[in-house]
Amino acid sequence: MARIVMLGACGKMGREISKNLLMHSEHELVGFVDVVNVGQDFGEILGISRLGKAVEDNLKEVILKTNPEIVLDFSRASGAFTNILVALENKVRVVSGTTGFSPEQIKKIEDFSNENKIGCIIAPNFSIGALLLMKLAQMAVKYFSHVEIIEYHHNLKVDAPSGTAIKTAELLSSIRENQPSAIQEEEKIPGSRGGDYKGIKIHSVRLPGLVAHQEVIFGGKGQSLTLRHDVYSRESYLDGILLALKKVLELDRFVFGLEELLF
Repeated sequence: MARIVMLGACGKMGREISKNLLMHSEHELVGFVDVVNVGQDFGEILGISRLGKAVEDNLKEVILKTNPEIVLDFSRASGAFTNILVALENKVRVVSGTTGFSPEQIKKIEDFSNENKIGCIIAPNFSIGALLLMKLAQMAVKYFSHVEIIEYHHNLKVDAPSGTAIKTAELLSSIRENQPSAIQEEEKIPGSRGGDYKGIKIHSVRLPGLVAHQEVIFGGKGQSLTLRHDVYSRESYLDGILLALKKVLELDRFVFGLEELLF
């Protein structure tokens, strides 16, 4: 049984995943950390019976008190970076679904994890379907060099593009053999052609009613190919999270992207 501290426990993902993990006997949630609802019983926050464990706001104190094997993080990048380093410094493995880290922050986490041989997984997406979409897109880009990405999320998501879109663009650009020649474009409204990652356009949509959706659109002579993945409920991430919780206990290094362990 893995002892887990949930970081970002009171957010939408933290609450949804906690509800599901509480039903899995192979894991024990021993602590809940957030900057809101501090002192309140977490069971009451979830709308279930009291758990006898209150939300706390100091990860290091919770780690010292509960002696967990894993910190499971679904917080915001602004606080998650420091907390991930706190966990690793205290020899606690990390599984993080937080997005919005800078390349410099990811590199520092990677270096600390590898140098100290402590398992750490940062995954922009835990949905198996999203990971398969990335894999299929890698196959397609060998034949269709013209490609753009559209990602759709709920209106409360603060970072854009999404971590999944950035990861997809990174994977595609790393194996795309023939990058189309750039043309001189005129944007009548700045930004209307989206962001640009090494010649791959990324468009971000933020609307209420959406959860998480992504299209990768390829264009060729007289044809196009669209790959799309849709998340309608956050429970879709559970299988990937359970896989990450299992794998991180076997790791003594840093992994970025769950696909590194899946394929």
